Amino acid sequence: MATQSYVSCVLCQRASVVRRIVASRSLSAAANPQPKADFLKGEPHKRHPGVTHLKTLRLPDELLVAARSIIQRSQVTHLPDRIRKLTNFLWSRKRSVEDSAVRKKAVSLEKELWKKAMEEAGDLDEQTVADRIKKKVMSELRRTFYHWTPLKYDEELGVVYMAAKMAGGYAAVRRALNEIKKRDPSFAPQSLLDFGSGLGTVAWASHAYWADTLNELVCVDISGPMNILAERLLKADDEHGEAHIKHVYFRQFLPVSPKVQFDLVASAFTLSEIPSAKEREEAVITLWRKTASYLLLVEHGTKEGHQMLMEARDTLLQNKDKIVYDTRPASVFAPCPHEATCPKLALASIIPCNFQQMYMPLYGHNCQTEKFSYLIMTRERRRPSEADAVVDWSRLIAPLQARTRHVHCRLCRPDGHLEHVVVTASKHGRDLYRCARSSEWGDRIPIARHDDDNQNEEDNNGEPTTH
Repeated sequence: MATQSYVSCVLCQRASVVRRIVASRSLSAAANPQPKADFLKGEPHKRHPGVTHLKTLRLPDELLVAARSIIQRSQVTHLPDRIRKLTNFLWSRKRSVEDSAVRKKAVSLEKELWKKAMEEAGDLDEQTVADRIKKKVMSELRRTFYHWTPLKYDEELGVVYMAAKMAGGYAAVRRALNEIKKRDPSFAPQSLLDFGSGLGTVAWASHAYWADTLNELVCVDISGPMNILAERLLKADDEHGEAHIKHVYFRQFLPVSPKVQFDLVASAFTLSEIPSAKEREEAVITLWRKTASYLLLVEHGTKEGHQMLMEARDTLLQNKDKIVYDTRPASVFAPCPHEATCPKLALASIIPCNFQQMYMPLYGHNCQTEKFSYLIMTRERRRPSEADAVVDWSRLIAPLQARTRHVHCRLCRPDGHLEHVVVTASKHGRDLYRCARSSEWGDRIPIARHDDDNQNEEDNNGEPTTH
């Protein structure tokens, strides 16, 4: 008993000492608070300037009610099965093969088969051999190349698309637009052009941020039935109802005058509907001509979607437009922190640069994830602040891996390289460490510029690692 009393006494004394030390440190911290790093600009670590991720998004109530009403009234047969098929089709869709590539392959196959036929010369006449070779060439081309087909949206397919993709598409566009809203709070667009507008989700997402200033929203889609569905959504599925968003104009073709510009131009999930690389390039150039401030392009977060966006990025950075009305050059606003060639394209196994946003679907109570790729180009060159002079804002291109007293960050750096950085408070500072732990995939974090002495080594994904 005496021994137990002695041990208890010692433990109590130690606990008392620890409490006094903690209290002393707390008082000291309160009396002499550590100044926050300049790059925080007075914001708390959880809302540092690089944070652009959003919590789980929901469709606006008016849009949700209207969509459910339209779907219910349409009575599309086998709707769940058609939703699944359309979703899988859109996600696995590839770009159409260029005619030049098909011709080159056909000529090569034909030469090879003729050579083989000459070596195995028999009693068959030349015309019979030619017919067989032609048949074999066509069969091999169909087997080798992806057969791209355009989607023609009638009212029924439009309703299936609404049920399958509207909520996820809205979430992706909202997340991308939030990048502009957060990083350029002074931007107050008065006009919007949405190319390939579909169900009008870009108009709804833009209205969520700039309802007070937007007074002209032009939605262009070649499908008349889709324009009708988009208008029904605006009017809560009431033909004589009043539109929830004012000044929305639906068109099947772009405005004729090349000099007409819009503050914000957007095109979501539309480049993948354009059959050839040449036509996609022309569309991107046309959209850039009509851009006064920002151009937003969004695609599915697949390898194909990412590559189409990188082609558009190269087109604008290389200034391929032969007719220039606005001489202000294009620069990359997001997600790339640089204007060099995308380092992801250089990897052996091409991993697309994509991001994700949680959202609530039209039906059900379980949130889902939309994985997407996006590109924002701007004519407005941002002047770097004094705080940016000592840090490099790098983009998180993968989910964080938080561990005890350190966090793994896979970054795309402003120098155009990928890097796996292990951030700790002792090495990178308390502020940067807390910012890293509060960030999510797609955010930007500031890495101090004095980290040049780090040693790099390859990780399992072929990306450099910094310890």
